[in-house]
Amino acid sequence: MNDRMTTPWGELALARFPEDPRERLRAWDASDDYLLRHLADREVPLSGAVVVLGDRWGALVTALAAHRPVQITDSYLGQEATRANLARNDVETGAVTLLTTQDPPPERVDVLLVRVPKSLALLEDQLLRLAPAVHEGTVVVGTGMVKEIHTSTLRLFERILGPTRTSLAEKKARLIFCTPETAKEPPANPWPHTYTLPDDIGPASGATVVNHAGVFCAERLDIGTRFFLKHLPYDTGGARVVDLGCGNGVVGTAIALADPEAEVLFTDESFQAVASAEATYKANGVSGHAEFRVGDGLVGVPAGSVDLVLNNPPFHSHQATTDATAWRMFSEARRALRPGGELWVIGNRHLGYHLKLRRLFGNSELVASDPKFVVLRAVRE
Repeated sequence: MNDRMTTPWGELALARFPEDPRERLRAWDASDDYLLRHLADREVPLSGAVVVLGDRWGALVTALAAHRPVQITDSYLGQEATRANLARNDVETGAVTLLTTQDPPPERVDVLLVRVPKSLALLEDQLLRLAPAVHEGTVVVGTGMVKEIHTSTLRLFERILGPTRTSLAEKKARLIFCTPETAKEPPANPWPHTYTLPDDIGPASGATVVNHAGVFCAERLDIGTRFFLKHLPYDTGGARVVDLGCGNGVVGTAIALADPEAEVLFTDESFQAVASAEATYKANGVSGHAEFRVGDGLVGVPAGSVDLVLNNPPFHSHQATTDATAWRMFSEARRALRPGGELWVIGNRHLGYHLKLRRLFGNSELVASDPKFVVLRAVRE
C-alpha cells in the first residue's frame, strides 16, 4: 500500500517492503506522526548526531532526512523499505546512514529517537549499546502505541539512561521523555543469552543455543520448535537444506548435527536472528557446510536449487496479524525447490496452512499433530 503521510516538513509518499498493491497496512502509524509533530511543535533542536532507533519502515528518517540522521534497525525489510521510501521522495543518496543492530553504534548521540519495539529485550540491548554515546545534553524521545508502552518499558529507559516520564495519549499513541544521567553507570549487557536444549529431542539433544536480543524464545526452547525437532526429516543424504525464517538456527543446526554432509542455508530478515543462528551453529562445532544470509526469504536463491525447506512462519507483522508473510515464504519455497523437493512447515492448527500448501503445491500431507500444532509436508511436483 502506497500512502501519503502529512508531516510538519511536507507530505511523504510511503510504502512497506516488499510493496504489494493488496497490502492494507500503512508504512507509518499514529506514533510516528505524534513524534514528528512533537519535534516540530516544541522546536526540538535536531542538530549534531541524530539517531533513530527502530524506525519500522523508514517514515521517521525520511521525514528527518534534512538532518542527516542515522537509522538503526533489526529488520532487513525495514531497511529496504527505508531505501525505497527515500528514493520515492527524492531524498539524496547518503542523507541517511543505515545501520543494523549488529553494527557498531555511533560514538556520539545528540538526539535519540526511539520507536519502541515489540521486544523489550531488543530495546534493552540497544539502549545499553547506545548508552556510552549519550551525554547529559542528549535529547531522548521515544514513541509507540499505548498498547506497546508498559511500565516495564519506562523502567528500562530509567534504569539504563535516566529519569523517564510519558506524555498524554493522542490517537492511541504516547511519547516517552528521558533525561540522561551520564554519572549513571549502565548495567552490564546480558545479551546474547545461551541455553542448553533438553535431552529428548533427537540429534539436537543437549545442543547449545545462542540468542541475541529480540530473537524468538530467547530464554528456552518453545513448544512449537520442540515438536518440530521431534519430527524433522533428519536423513537428508547430504541435501541442500534451507532453514527459512531461521530465528536462532536451532532447526538448521539440528539437521547439520544429524547429517554433516548436508548443506544448510540459514536465512531470516532479522539481523539479530541470523547472528544468533551463526553463533548457535558454531557453538556446537558442526563440521558441515553452512551459509548465513539476511534477506527477504528465499529471494535471490536460484529456482530449483534446493532439496528441502524447513519453515516455522510468523503470523504477525509487528502488532498486526497477517498471513502475508507465510504466503510469500511458501511461494518462494516452491520456486526454490527442485522437482521432488519438499517443504516442511510447522504451525498452529487454526492457521489452516494445509489449504495454502494445497493451492500452491497441489498437495499437503499431515506428518504429525498434537492439540496445538501440526507438521505439514508439501512436495514440489
